[in-house]
Amino acid sequence: MTDPVSIAQGLIRCRSVTPAEGGALDYLEKLLSANGFACHRVTFSDHGTPDVENLYARRGNSMPNLCFAGHTDVVPVGDAGAWTADPFGGEIRDGKLYGRGACDMKGAIAAFVAAACDVTETKGALSFLITGDEEGPSVNGTKKMLQWLAEKNEKIGYCIVGEPTSDKTLGDTIKIGRRGSLTGRLTVNGKQGHVAYPHLADNPVPKLLPLLDVLDGLILDAGTEHFQPSNLEIVDIDTGNKAENVIPAAARAVFNVRFNDLYSGAALEKKLRAAMNALDIPYELNVRVSGESFLTPAGKLSDALSAAVEKITGRKPVLGTGGGTSDARFIHKFCPVAELGLLNATAHQADEHVAAEDVRQLAEIYKAAIRALLS
Repeated sequence: MTDPVSIAQGLIRCRSVTPAEGGALDYLEKLLSANGFACHRVTFSDHGTPDVENLYARRGNSMPNLCFAGHTDVVPVGDAGAWTADPFGGEIRDGKLYGRGACDMKGAIAAFVAAACDVTETKGALSFLITGDEEGPSVNGTKKMLQWLAEKNEKIGYCIVGEPTSDKTLGDTIKIGRRGSLTGRLTVNGKQGHVAYPHLADNPVPKLLPLLDVLDGLILDAGTEHFQPSNLEIVDIDTGNKAENVIPAAARAVFNVRFNDLYSGAALEKKLRAAMNALDIPYELNVRVSGESFLTPAGKLSDALSAAVEKITGRKPVLGTGGGTSDARFIHKFCPVAELGLLNATAHQADEHVAAEDVRQLAEIYKAAIRALLS
């Protein structure tokens, strides 16, 4: 049997901080090629963003094609002094595997690689869609890889994303959807001047505050069957002012809304503007929607994953939609997608780690799911 922990150690030892490949895709390509996968390395470029290498690997020519999607890129180490283990050492201590990416999400990639190496007698095909751009701007990764696959008439029947979805225990949560994300950049313009002569200036700050107050007080909805209520959070307020005796020329704020399936990004923007327009305060608002909300209805994919978790762990998972965004926001347009991975408790933290036994159990869960979906 293939050991997923040793594969995870090999991946963690690759310094693949976004957008660096760091040897992680080389490592995976060598493993997968040795196990019958045809591998394709694809690099995408976009003005103003770093070039990113991606990997697509497939074994088998028939349908359905069960694809595992993940990312080998990781966030920076941060304060190295806060780590008690080498962030790129893959150390195992007291049964825990330490390193940047252990839970987000090199451990899950390793588990699926091990499962794919061990489960060879199936119908259909197995594939991997691995990007190096999930923790970055997400411009030259999964989104463009999906377009590349479509151009080659490469179809995916089901997709499992290995994000760390587990909360308290391995497999307790399977994500079948995600909330959308809207970021608003709000500006109120005034006229700069000396604080001692306010009649010669126009302070924008007192005008910005009522706009933020109305946004903060909005009750967007009460949630839906599968989603929690949408929520808006103000994350930054700034005037760019470096002096204590100057009335600023402009006041700016940034807010983010995580919204459920009651809204599209455009409908939500319309609602926010209507609330602010009622105050009759001139403002400028620039909006960016990084992902729309989506839901994959319960069905064969979530049933297979739920049954696999229950078989291996004895626990019945919850089908949820909480947390942040993931590359599943792109994949759901192409095929049914669900997310299942390791515990998320230490993701992006110093001393990121997972239980080594959880990595092994996750590989067994993936094996059971592969057999169920490709039998």
